[in-house]
Amino acid sequence: MTLRKLLFWTHLAVGAVAGLVILLMSVTGALLTYQKQITAWADRGYRVEVPAGGQRAPVAALLASASAATPDARPTSLVVRQDSRAPASIALGRGRTLFLDPYTAAALGEGSTRVRTFFRVNTDLHRWLAMKDKPRETARLVTGVSNLAFLFLVLSGLVLWVPRRWTWTQTRAVLLPRRGLRGKARDYNWHHVLGLWFAIPLVMIVASGVVISFPWASALVYRVVGEKPPTASPAAAGAAVATSAANARATTLAGKTTTPAPLLAGLDGSIDALLARATAHTTDWRTVTLQLPIKSAEKVSFAIDAGNGGQPQLRQTLVLDGATAAVLSNERFADGTRGRQLRSILRFTHTGEVLGVPGQTVAGLASLAGAILVWTGLALSFRRLAAWLRRGRAAKYAVELTNGETSAVGGAVPRGEFAYSERLRLRSVSNPSG
Repeated sequence: MTLRKLLFWTHLAVGAVAGLVILLMSVTGALLTYQKQITAWADRGYRVEVPAGGQRAPVAALLASASAATPDARPTSLVVRQDSRAPASIALGRGRTLFLDPYTAAALGEGSTRVRTFFRVNTDLHRWLAMKDKPRETARLVTGVSNLAFLFLVLSGLVLWVPRRWTWTQTRAVLLPRRGLRGKARDYNWHHVLGLWFAIPLVMIVASGVVISFPWASALVYRVVGEKPPTASPAAAGAAVATSAANARATTLAGKTTTPAPLLAGLDGSIDALLARATAHTTDWRTVTLQLPIKSAEKVSFAIDAGNGGQPQLRQTLVLDGATAAVLSNERFADGTRGRQLRSILRFTHTGEVLGVPGQTVAGLASLAGAILVWTGLALSFRRLAAWLRRGRAAKYAVELTNGETSAVGGAVPRGEFAYSERLRLRSVSNPSG
């Protein structure tokens, strides 16, 4: 068996085993392409009127209004926007967002719940096959391994794409899309053409997905640039924080926590000055996020974003002294190590958000191409299997005829003799067209 043939059969086997999971992740990935833009469009009705003077309501008033409107939830972050007509928003956990008038502190509503539910369901399918509790970890492993398998399929597919002979006829069949094809010829053309033209974005999307899925892959990013990996990978740390927050909310809702920690850690009177200091720190900011509850009144952290929320190169973290509002630290993207920068970039390369809307568009088209690649690959595999089964039946039929056991009409024939009609039938069975 030649190396090319071995690679082909490995490619086919891996695709057949992981194909359905890869298909699901590709379809859901395409559906999640413009999640932020669509969600913002669905919430377009929550614009506010700017009063005379434009004085914003105190943070404590915003939190009190949120508590009155959603007594069953506990805020996890407060987001203010530079756009004077944009509402303030408070994250309530589990995908819930409450909008508030930043001037009157009046609760405006939780936004489009249908749109958020749609994207949450697709996100759960994409990450862990919509599993919950303990099965979720197994499902996460399955999607991670499938991501790794997809990376192998893309890379091996590039090698198998190379025509056996560099003639225009063979090259055109795998280089350019052709109209009017059906069946096997159509699937073959689509599979090879899409695999070539979307190879680079697919490699970037899938490889970054592997980094997100596995701690060893995340650690490898740091080792590649000669750095020691952090004690806990960003993915593992994020999962731990999310689990801890979910457990805390569950405990609170169950009534076991009767005295929750204060959200502002005694900074009710000075938090507005700190927020004003954070918003004045830079002029090109779009959102400033305050994580809740504040753990220490001595160090208050603000996440300042000048991008779309998925561009780490446009974010910075400002830490202020709770008593004096002095800047204790200001961590920008450029201040991080090369390993940390690369890891942050890879996180949002997976969605294309690191390059804004153009990057999201390329990522979405690549995800759609990935779905078509899986579909056509499975179709070609099933056709190959069916042809193999037909060849097996044809060989058995030939042996029976040769041994004089039966004929096409059920009668016996002399050993080694074939009627002309039998020869034609064997030829059509063993070499089907299409």
